[in-house]
Amino acid sequence: MKKLLILSTGGTIDKMYFDAKSEYEVGKSVATTILNAMNVAFKINQKEVCRKDSLEINSDDRQKLKTLIDQSDAKAILITHGTDTMVNTALSLGDYTDRVIVFTGAMQPAIFKETDAIFNLGTALGALNCAQPGVYIAMNGCIFPAGNVVKNYTTRAFEEN
Repeated sequence: MKKLLILSTGGTIDKMYFDAKSEYEVGKSVATTILNAMNVAFKINQKEVCRKDSLEINSDDRQKLKTLIDQSDAKAILITHGTDTMVNTALSLGDYTDRVIVFTGAMQPAIFKETDAIFNLGTALGALNCAQPGVYIAMNGCIFPAGNVVKNYTTRAFEEN
């Protein structure tokens, strides 16, 4: 069984409602729970990098992410991340020629009935199974090399750069 390292940074995919505050905040990572429910054919190891909105992710968080990747022997790495700075973080990793690293997230929290989180996680797993080594973004049913994608705020979708 293929090893999968999931590194979670937070973002909308992990947002949940805090009743006492009457607002949504980043909570515990949902990726492993969702993938286990889907009976995926990976041995999953999940690590939390941080629990932040992507606009709050800084160079220390990005360095921690890179260190966890470099310390791992996993050849398939899934990173859940907020969509606003996902591309910036992906580009900050540099090139990897020995593993497939795929970033994904969601425009709506995974707990919402009409979320794209499950679909995006599935798309990311597909990429992890067949992409060549490198760093990718998996959003809106598409796989993009990290250096060739932007978030279009008007359409709320990722597209080729």
